[in-house]
Amino acid sequence: MRYGVVILPEHHWPEARARWRRAEELGFDHAWTYDHLSWRWLRDEPWFGVVPTLAAAAVATSRIRLGALVANPGLRHPATFAKELMTLDDISAGRVVCAVGAGGYDSDVLTGTPGAGGRATRFAEFVELTDRLLRGERVGYAGEHYHCRDLVLTPACVQRPRIPLAVAAAGPAGMRLAARFADTWVTSGVANGFDPEPFPRTVPVLRRQLDAMERACAEVGRDPATIDRLLLTGASVGGVLDSVAAFQDAAATFAGLGFTDLVVHWPRSQFPYRARMDVFEQIAGSLPGRPEGAA
Repeated sequence: MRYGVVILPEHHWPEARARWRRAEELGFDHAWTYDHLSWRWLRDEPWFGVVPTLAAAAVATSRIRLGALVANPGLRHPATFAKELMTLDDISAGRVVCAVGAGGYDSDVLTGTPGAGGRATRFAEFVELTDRLLRGERVGYAGEHYHCRDLVLTPACVQRPRIPLAVAAAGPAGMRLAARFADTWVTSGVANGFDPEPFPRTVPVLRRQLDAMERACAEVGRDPATIDRLLLTGASVGGVLDSVAAFQDAAATFAGLGFTDLVVHWPRSQFPYRARMDVFEQIAGSLPGRPEGAA
């Protein structure tokens, strides 16, 4: 099991930098941030851009893997996003992960995408085109939402054949997309759920999703053992940061289900993702392979 942490882009950089550095010191394998113009209950609070944040985090750290969890297709074009990812991969010396979701409703203010059907089509086009561009292919593409002509991006990614690609999906079409293109499938449990249940109660939902992901792999002719499975907790999967014992129980439960990566949120003092910082530090101290002197 690998462990990650999401750091919301809500703090001015001097404070944010300390959190990214601390995440690395504590031994997390990967660190993430959100990709929105503003976000739900914090839409009237400070909120910073994902690409500049990741670039700064890449300079402030040296080991930990970095990414958006997840990138929002409604806010960008695959060509410009792929170019930004290649640049981030260079700055970070090959530590960037490209994680993509279908896109939040806030992005529709810019794109005018009508409903879930249009969002799903946009998602599929975004993933396919981003994958091809990151591989350094010369691409001509004419989709419903994205177009490019005779485009090749150089230099190539530091990581080969491309930056690792993670796809968030909860429904059949999205899971087939993940099975076709992704190195990692991402779920947060109940789709768009923000009423966290104690994690033992979420096991049936997660098991059904894992089974559905296996079926999606079978449908596209892929060995399901070749795709990693990342669980983002805190939104619908709760109780993971209640104590060290709770975290260890959750990690064992999720590993037993077949998840390869477990991600928590950096504790906040109030809703959402409220948790105790001292407990979080104790949990980080219990992570396997933790660096010396990370207390």
